[in-house]
Amino acid sequence: MKAGMNSITWQKSTLPWALVLAIGLLVSLGCPEARAQESEPAAEESAEANPTATDPALDDSDSAAEAATDAGELEAAIDSFLSSLEFRSGEIDLASGLATLRLEERFQFLGAEDTERVLVEAWGNPPGSEAIGMILPAGLSPIDDASWAVVVQYNEDGYVSDEDASEIDFDELLEEMQQDVRDANSARLEAGYPSLELVGWAEPPAYRAETNKLYWAKELAFDGSDDHTLNYNIRILGRRGVLVLNAVGNMSQLADIRNGMSDVLGRVDFQSGNRYADFDPSMDEVAAYGVGALVAGKLAAKAGLLAKLGGLLLAGKKFLWLGIVAVAAGLRSLFGRKKPAAES
Repeated sequence: MKAGMNSITWQKSTLPWALVLAIGLLVSLGCPEARAQESEPAAEESAEANPTATDPALDDSDSAAEAATDAGELEAAIDSFLSSLEFRSGEIDLASGLATLRLEERFQFLGAEDTERVLVEAWGNPPGSEAIGMILPAGLSPIDDASWAVVVQYNEDGYVSDEDASEIDFDELLEEMQQDVRDANSARLEAGYPSLELVGWAEPPAYRAETNKLYWAKELAFDGSDDHTLNYNIRILGRRGVLVLNAVGNMSQLADIRNGMSDVLGRVDFQSGNRYADFDPSMDEVAAYGVGALVAGKLAAKAGLLAKLGGLLLAGKKFLWLGIVAVAAGLRSLFGRKKPAAES
């Protein structure tokens, strides 16, 4: 499979997930429209017996009341979801001794289960990301417009040699990646995803050999979206695999995310026994790719890592909740729609 298809993103419309959530919301609230529809035949019989029972002015009033109810129910559902998340700070143990994350006042952390809920229920991504956590700015919820987040994964695909790091021509690599993205667009469209363009580096790749940490950022343009997307990436090489940290937001957030990711870069390290320096060639597996492939995403064809996470679009979070409002309103219209009069 082409690198562009795996390493960049699979942004699919969140509307189907919003539909599921909206239906669930209405069902959980007892779906008064469905109940009303069940009783509609009796109401119609009553209307036939009393032709003056239906008043169009009252219908407008009822619609306004239903819209207000929709908004209130949605707000309550969002509040309930957010209050169910367990935010943590301080020293965080990742994956039972794999690595340590040191968070102070600036950041907060969600564990694997809550991260999956945010990715699926709030942002509309398919389940199964296998994320081990999420880092967010303190004081912001996952659905705030100003919020951004770092999704943390671990790819246990072997020891990645950094011997090629100093020899990589990242400008040439960018051109290859851009062509891969263009080549993959037909397959993306067939799969129901929008086409995209890899505009260029938002932050050129850099590898810190002393800490075995790699970082870079990409600017992406999705068909149908006026706002360009920022994909900011950190890879931390370890004894048996790579810690993957992906931050996604809008290009307008570049300064904030760059500053935040620079801070995050120094807050996470493998624990003793899992560090890059702990590699034992007599017993540890070596990955089939190097640092260049980490940037290009070509490892995804082997590991399936980025195919699972893709470019989870944080920018789409607000559209999911707005989608719920629209779909819920549509369902109310559907459930509350009057049946056509029977032909005589």
